[in-house]
Amino acid sequence: MSKVTPKPTVASAPANKVLATKAPATKTVAKKPVAVKAPAKKPTPTKIVAPKTVASAAKNTVAKPVKLKVEKVKMERDSFTMPKSEYAQFGVLKERLLKLGQPAKKSELLRAGIMQLTAMTDAALKAAMTKVPTIKTGRPNKK
Repeated sequence: MSKVTPKPTVASAPANKVLATKAPATKTVAKKPVAVKAPAKKPTPTKIVAPKTVASAAKNTVAKPVKLKVEKVKMERDSFTMPKSEYAQFGVLKERLLKLGQPAKKSELLRAGIMQLTAMTDAALKAAMTKVPTIKTGRPNKK
């Protein structure tokens, strides 16, 4: 025969143990979530604040990153006329630079040339410009 132990009742429970009783369930009504749009934040300009003293700088052990605004460089578009033989030199120079592992665009080649002319002395610039023939400007005739 198996021995069956009776379940403890409130009267048979020890005095130091309190049986947990379930609280009556309350009816809750689920509310629909409401989408709230956050107001658009205007970007605030960042300020660079230098510490007044070394002692106050030592107190701030964690430095916050400072964002500096970099002004956008304005570009200028232009057109020019040059002989075909000189224009072909773009292709030659671009091929040479590609073999050297430094590919370049036509505009970069022109900018490099301007930098070299700017770095010349007045006498060297004058000598270089005497080698460049003057050409008729404007658009070529359509054929």
